[in-house]
Amino acid sequence: MDAIYTAVATANGREGRAVSSDGQVDLPLAHPAALGGNGQGTNPEQLFAAGFAACFASAMGAIGRQEKIDVKDASITAEVSIGKDTDGGFGLAVVLRAELPDHLQGDAGRDLLEKTHAYCPYSKATRGNIDVELVIE
Repeated sequence: MDAIYTAVATANGREGRAVSSDGQVDLPLAHPAALGGNGQGTNPEQLFAAGFAACFASAMGAIGRQEKIDVKDASITAEVSIGKDTDGGFGLAVVLRAELPDHLQGDAGRDLLEKTHAYCPYSKATRGNIDVELVIE
């Protein structure tokens, strides 16, 4: 791959800070209450959800432009879950919820989501590693 842009961020664990090299991201980190923490900061799952949702929505815009489909009123919500995996460690699962305008309900919306999922860099990175469910709302 020929890199066009490289984001750089540093974190020192789930109870600390995450800071990007350009200072645009500078966030306290904390375990969520569901994992025994105080929830007084963001966590990797929230950051991953925000990144995946933004990337998928952007990819949908690209597919929409390519196929001359109006997607300006569409939005994506990513739900990232963490839980125990079969190896005794932790794993992730993702649900991508697409709120689509009326003209993209049914097969047209499903087709758009499938094409977007094939195109999105986050989808490509997770394919075969994380269960990703696509839902039209």
